[in-house]
Amino acid sequence: MYAVHFMEKNIIVLTQVLRDIPAVEDELKIKGRKGKVISVQETEENGIHVQVEFEQIVDKNKAAIKELGKKKRK
Repeated sequence: MYAVHFMEKNIIVLTQVLRDIPAVEDELKIKGRKGKVISVQETEENGIHVQVEFEQIVDKNKAAIKELGKKKRK
């Protein structure tokens, strides 16, 4: 079993004890966010650092709220 630390830009997002190590280019979902494994490093005997790149979250409601405000002013 391995202690796997999932990291985004040197910030630990999640630490899990896993039997299988994720491979590069694997798709995964952490805390409801979709991401892709960029790199995998072995740090200790049982420690693994996994660099993850998450998809950008686009908030569609912000654009709708801005448009509503402009209509009311006219």
